[in-house]
Amino acid sequence: MREFLEITRALSDENRVRALMPLRSRELCVCQIIELLGLAPSTVSKHMAILKQARLVESRKNGRWIYYRLADNDAPSAVSEAIEWVFRQLSNNATTRQDAKHLKEILKHKPLELCKRQREKENSSKQGNLIRVDTV
Repeated sequence: MREFLEITRALSDENRVRALMPLRSRELCVCQIIELLGLAPSTVSKHMAILKQARLVESRKNGRWIYYRLADNDAPSAVSEAIEWVFRQLSNNATTRQDAKHLKEILKHKPLELCKRQREKENSSKQGNLIRVDTV
């Protein structure tokens, strides 16, 4: 029962499902997933942790980068079946198709470039918040 509930919980969020779909064809750096979803790094990390807890994805660390891929053949059959069901249901979905186009553009950039741009964006956002507090 626990395994089933973890899988269904992981698949109950649109952003987690969107993060799962492009992993069918390749491993992705977390910065690529952040760029695809357009969410804050901490939010994406939380989503990926839930997918990992459900054993739908696996990760590896390479230096400061974390890469995610779909669970391998050692995953429980419930995990493999859930992944296949998601792909069958959503392979022709409009959001999935749009994400695939967006991912092609993202993959033109090195993960290092994406991470740097995301850090700069996050830093400027933090500075903007400080300025707003000072002017209020």
